[in-house]
Amino acid sequence: MLFAIILGGLIGSAFGGFVGFIIGGAIGGFLLNRIKSRLIGKLQNIQSGFVESVFAVMGAVCKADGVVSQNEIAVAEAMFTRFRLNENQKTNARAAFNRGKAREFDLDAELQRFMRVSGGQPALLQMFLQVQVSAVAADGVVHPAEHDMLVKIARGLGLPESQVDQLEAMLRGAHYSQTGGGQRSSSQQTDDAYKVLGVSPQDSDDDIKKVYRKLMSENHPDKLAGRGLPESMREMAEERTGEITHAYDVIKDARSANG
Repeated sequence: MLFAIILGGLIGSAFGGFVGFIIGGAIGGFLLNRIKSRLIGKLQNIQSGFVESVFAVMGAVCKADGVVSQNEIAVAEAMFTRFRLNENQKTNARAAFNRGKAREFDLDAELQRFMRVSGGQPALLQMFLQVQVSAVAADGVVHPAEHDMLVKIARGLGLPESQVDQLEAMLRGAHYSQTGGGQRSSSQQTDDAYKVLGVSPQDSDDDIKKVYRKLMSENHPDKLAGRGLPESMREMAEERTGEITHAYDVIKDARSANG
């Protein structure tokens, strides 16, 4: 703020002496406030659009099999709590969820709307998809019909189908970690770890490290917040970076064990 006032003042003084300095400083401060207001307004627009579209699409996903079960409604309600929505936000989220359940709901149009609001930022689109995967995979399982719906959503967001596989693998790992699932073999865990990072067993250690660092940078919660991710969804962003790190550790351990 001070820098903008001084800069404006110096420019003004070059044309009008001390009076020009005062006028230039005032103009500099005014313009900075306008820019800040526009940036804040843009972020708020992205955040409100994120929440509304997330729950509208969630309603459509839950209705994909023809009926919305009580369990699916409970999952949506749990998301309200998890995202720490206030009462007004909960009301809007419920309205959006019900809109998504309606027979006439246009999924493609809603996804295109969110694409415009978010500016098509890949990290926000991926987080949007992650919420949908989390909603249908609360029990650690994604059924074929649900997978097909998630693939349709990914395509509508301009994301590759592999993003769905990555998120499903990530949530499987999180689910089994929380439940202490020892049923999974080390090879299953390693296969999922490769999917989480979107890399192949044939890739070199250096290439995998580069991908890991890139994913960590892209998904850093502070960076996502700066791009418009609601603060209430920070926990999910932190979980994502935690799963990325866990997957990288699993791959490193597997490679060390194999010499």
